[in-house]
Amino acid sequence: MRKRVAVMDLGTNTFHLLIIEGSSYADLKELRHDHIAVKLGEGGINKGFIQPEAFERGLDTMRGFQQYIEYFEVSEVKAIATSALRSASNGKDFIDKVKAETGIVIETINGDTEAGYIYYGVKASGMLNKQYSVIVDIGGGSVEFIICNDERIFWKQSFEIGAARLMDLYHKIDPIPTEQINNLHDYLDEKLQPFFEAAKKYPINNIIGSSGAFETFAELAERNAGREFNLKQTKTYTFEEGQLVNLTNDLIRSNHEDRKANPYIIPVRVDMIVVASIFTRYLMDKLKVDNVCMSAYSLKEGVLAEILS
Repeated sequence: MRKRVAVMDLGTNTFHLLIIEGSSYADLKELRHDHIAVKLGEGGINKGFIQPEAFERGLDTMRGFQQYIEYFEVSEVKAIATSALRSASNGKDFIDKVKAETGIVIETINGDTEAGYIYYGVKASGMLNKQYSVIVDIGGGSVEFIICNDERIFWKQSFEIGAARLMDLYHKIDPIPTEQINNLHDYLDEKLQPFFEAAKKYPINNIIGSSGAFETFAELAERNAGREFNLKQTKTYTFEEGQLVNLTNDLIRSNHEDRKANPYIIPVRVDMIVVASIFTRYLMDKLKVDNVCMSAYSLKEGVLAEILS
């Protein structure tokens, strides 16, 4: 029996709504797919508090999502909250207000559950095989690492070191100074020690970037090569050798006006793409892995896979 399902991924930077109709992953029809730059962590991400303006932006977005849910006569709704809402002192106030005004019940998941959903989303894209991969999801509030193949997860962990948090700590001058890049590297060395210890145990073949900044990297790579790019028609993307290195070099050296003028960088990523670039290059260097891919499928597709199964 075909049913209509709405999945919401309520992240630190962006609220996502995906409404589909279908009975299995093989016969899905997308009815609505929205990405709204809510910037829930703006001005308060490292203070553990959602600022009033961000709080209201989030509420407005959820009111809009509810209208689409009613319009499409959705039978099942799943709203997932991640880093910003689980760590903010007024996150429960937001969740309660959304329920009172829209009827939408938001489920706050921990980082371990989030990483699991991301794995099943990437798996649904068809990217995984028998070789060992590291999936990395650079969110605004947290970053998830999953060491896996197409059969199982070997190790996973979430770290509260997302792009919005890193930007707030290290990217206050534009272009970002070399000294701050070095400080950021030292910070990542400290925070990601458990991941690198785990990674030593597996012969990692590639890094798979899960949506977010990696979607922007893929579009810039194609546009720079003079090719068209349509994310809605792109489930997966593999970067050519050296392509991502050159691209991230340019982004790290750029200033705000350069990035803002680039039509292929969406507004919410204009500044965060810098720390995301530094993070990606750091990871490639530390793991000594040059094979990097992008999966447009992530958490919401993983949630959807669970519902449909």
